[in-house]
Amino acid sequence: MRLQKIVVLVIIAIVLFSCKEKENRNPLLISLSSQVNNIKIVMDSIENYEVQIRYTQIDRKNDSIIFTDYDFQVDENNYFYPASTVKFPAAVAALEKLNELDTLGRNTAFYVEGDSVNTTIAKAVSEIFAVSDNQANNRLVEFLGFDDLNNRVKKKGLRPFRISHRLSTRDADEVTTKPLVIYVDDSTTATSESIINAVPKQLDLNLIKKGIGFYAGDSLYEEPFDFSYKNYFPVNTQHELLKKIIFPSQFSENERFNLNEDQYSFLLEAMHTLPKNAGYNEEEYYDSYGKFLMYGDRKDPIPNHIEIYNKVGYAYGTLTDCAYIKDTKNNLDFMVTATILVNRDGIFNDDKYEYDEIGIPFLAQLGRELYNHELKRKR
Repeated sequence: MRLQKIVVLVIIAIVLFSCKEKENRNPLLISLSSQVNNIKIVMDSIENYEVQIRYTQIDRKNDSIIFTDYDFQVDENNYFYPASTVKFPAAVAALEKLNELDTLGRNTAFYVEGDSVNTTIAKAVSEIFAVSDNQANNRLVEFLGFDDLNNRVKKKGLRPFRISHRLSTRDADEVTTKPLVIYVDDSTTATSESIINAVPKQLDLNLIKKGIGFYAGDSLYEEPFDFSYKNYFPVNTQHELLKKIIFPSQFSENERFNLNEDQYSFLLEAMHTLPKNAGYNEEEYYDSYGKFLMYGDRKDPIPNHIEIYNKVGYAYGTLTDCAYIKDTKNNLDFMVTATILVNRDGIFNDDKYEYDEIGIPFLAQLGRELYNHELKRKR
């Protein structure tokens, strides 16, 4: 019996050592154990921040891409507000829909009925990625409709996912879209039909009610803020969408979006173009304006050999970045999707969120830690 007990203890010790070694080799956990204050301040009280992260190493063998995913607290059942990250699938779906129409091309001018701004799908997509323009996103929603947008994403195996409202507008929840007035030529227009969408269902998820209070107008309501009718775009769905856009050839035809090579090139160019290269004022829209990972806490120029194809979102105290990061000088690339909630007082809509103090520094340092690991990693 004594010998048996010794054998069991040895086996347990081996298993524990093996698990510890595996954990020590996990580059995401190593990065999160950094003693740099930007990371440490979050990790020391991690229960306050609703952090979720997926990091993907990318290796190549012949014509194949090998993805190795590492997760920290990723759980599609734990809700976070996706904010402007929903503009990414809207842009993809809008480009796909163009392939099914004869009346509208990427550079065809149109305006939404009741709106005074002439635009194009190309311009809206550019505005979405360069400066995260809310109205550009809403124009694509009017073009698509909620049901079509949701179905296009889900048909590619990207689930769970739900877009139920526009962004930063009074009629955000209106289920009927506004018609588009399309310029057929310089003197002729055509008007599209309104689209009537289904009324969104209430989400039943963990953390769907957050905080201890919220403002509506000037009134404070001392109860949790309910997100159950809001947009839903969890980390795993965001990350898989990014993989399918950056590496479409690695997926079967029915898993890929129906985009031609020109559309993919246009989309990828829009995703990594810095605001200054899209015509925006460099002082107001500095390089890292929409790039939280690696550079979010800095305003100096991003080096030319670093290309970041991404979409960020921030609202209601939640910061998210879904990014493919490529270093052309050192021949490395990787993917990260990360989200963090920074709302110390637990009150929503009070404009008191620790974006600059905690959230963006955390995401920036996380990106740098993972990048430094990639620099040292043997391929």
